Amino acid sequence: MGEAAIVVDDLAKSYGAVVALEGIGFEVAPGTVTGLLGPNGSGKTTTVAILATALRPDRGVARVCGRDVVRDPAGVRQMIGFAGQFAAVDANLTGKENLVLIGRLSRLGRQKARRHAIELAERFGLTDAADRLVRTYSGGMRRRLDVAAALVHRPPVIFLDEPTTGLDPESRLWLWETIRELVAGGTTALLTTQYLEEADALADEVVIIDHGRVVEVGTPPALKARVGTAVVELTFATGADADAAESHLARSPFAAERAGSILRVRSEHGSAAVIEILRALDGASSAPTGVAIREATLDDVFLALTGTATEASAAAVPGGHARGAA
Repeated sequence: MGEAAIVVDDLAKSYGAVVALEGIGFEVAPGTVTGLLGPNGSGKTTTVAILATALRPDRGVARVCGRDVVRDPAGVRQMIGFAGQFAAVDANLTGKENLVLIGRLSRLGRQKARRHAIELAERFGLTDAADRLVRTYSGGMRRRLDVAAALVHRPPVIFLDEPTTGLDPESRLWLWETIRELVAGGTTALLTTQYLEEADALADEVVIIDHGRVVEVGTPPALKARVGTAVVELTFATGADADAAESHLARSPFAAERAGSILRVRSEHGSAAVIEILRALDGASSAPTGVAIREATLDDVFLALTGTATEASAAAVPGGHARGAA
């Protein structure tokens, strides 16, 4: 087999006294999607910035398509496209003008840049809007244009940094399908996202980092199997009631994870665990107002491994919170 499309080995980076990465390592196979997940401040952005040659590591090796990010940054930039969570296009140019300009900056000839721009506008459903100024585009249209811009020079590797943040559900699903089509055509994608269902839907493999270290690597099904086949969610009327129940469960075989006024208990015994958990709560000051059981998700894996929820997950739970700065 040939070399992995992306190789990261013992990568470290500090900003003064702040350690961002402490020797992380992982590989991304060609023609796959790898999800890079972690709490805010975990080192995701630093990792992607190093791979995109925007930052220089303090130590370690990072290669993209066999090209070293330190020794051959220009070669790496020829191999990659980057689509971030904020559209990197010029609002005062038309969609087509943006694509042609980026093609020219990527050293494509004028005719090839124009041809690629027309092809991408059609592929991304922007043909009718190609001659309109980008400032008239909707958020979903701008995100489509941003991804198209990352593909003008047809790179074999694309970095997708929070690509669907702020998009409506229809636009998110459209972009998911576009990513699947790109990968089916041989493109390799490194995806960072706060939406763990997005990683679950798209990623062939997931790398979870926390405090600058890799804490787990695996396929989504394998990672979910490690935290238990089911999750029992107990909802309480108040945070104080949840506090009391959490203390009560701490004296039982069941370990609970807290999210606002909700307690989550992982189990390998499916619905049979519900009765035992409720028995363990017998004598607590307040009974739960709601009980639900569901299959384990990547959110559960993330919480179990990092001790915190993602920003998106925390925002959906009253009293929930994510750690650190972006």
